[in-house]
Amino acid sequence: MFLLALIMVVGTLGFMLIEDEFSLLDAFYMTIITVSTVGFNEVGELSDNGRLFTVFLIITSFGTFAYALTSITSYLVGGEYRQYFKEQRMVKNLDKISDHVIVCGYGRVGTQAVSQLLAFNKKFVVIEQDQAIIDKFESEKKFPYLKGNAIKDEDLMKAGIEKASAIITTLPSDSDNLFVVLTARETNKKLTIISRASRPSSVRKLKIAGANNVIMPDSLGGSHMASLVVTPDVIEFLDNISIQGESDVTLEAISFDNLPAESKYKTIADLNAKYRTGCNIIGFKDPSGSYIINPDERTEIVPSSTLIVLGKPEQITELNSVFGIQ
Repeated sequence: MFLLALIMVVGTLGFMLIEDEFSLLDAFYMTIITVSTVGFNEVGELSDNGRLFTVFLIITSFGTFAYALTSITSYLVGGEYRQYFKEQRMVKNLDKISDHVIVCGYGRVGTQAVSQLLAFNKKFVVIEQDQAIIDKFESEKKFPYLKGNAIKDEDLMKAGIEKASAIITTLPSDSDNLFVVLTARETNKKLTIISRASRPSSVRKLKIAGANNVIMPDSLGGSHMASLVVTPDVIEFLDNISIQGESDVTLEAISFDNLPAESKYKTIADLNAKYRTGCNIIGFKDPSGSYIINPDERTEIVPSSTLIVLGKPEQITELNSVFGIQ
């Protein structure tokens, strides 16, 4: 459309400047019949310069005009405009969400991350550039997505990185993940960044770039398999501890902010005495970020601390109900 407009403007101005007796309408009419090769009668007798300009306009505009019409027709008939409006609606909807998670890439690791976020009912958006996967998203309509490349700043901005609480980058290339981490940390200083790494040498670089956590899926899988040989009973027990779903959760993290006002600044012993749900506090994260396994009952619950609680699903459900945790 821009090319068509440019041709019309250049042609109209050219005829008006060269042929003094041509009005704006005459010049526009001559441009239309020249560019479209319709071949109607000329408005008036053309001067030599006018004929030369007409030849120039035909040579330079014929291919451009045909290309522009073909592109516009393909855009309308091929349905590209529908895809454009779908993407615009999606971007508009993303402008309304905040405190969400951005998942970069929907490969093997990204799929697992998304399933966990769905299980926890956490708001998130997926950035993916594979059209086949995008088509799948459109047909299933399970969660918000954005067609784009996560290494591009503008696509991260469309996904709401400035308002997000966390980003999970699972791209297959460590260099791409490094670029996403750098951009994310520069854009949002408070963002929790979790990155995938394929090589051990990349872990340190990703952390220097700003990643809070770096995961090596292949290394974790191999370590887990070896542990099943060395300490099978312990590992199988840990595998039975669930932190996802709605009815089978057996491990829960409760932050200071989620506790009722009357339970804040109390000791673990005070909580155990007041709330007899059968759950056991097996871990404590202090304000500095250090973890204490099997904390002492005299440990005081202070701001920025977190309790790690273990129990049966029904006990965890009762505990969440008592504390009003969704």
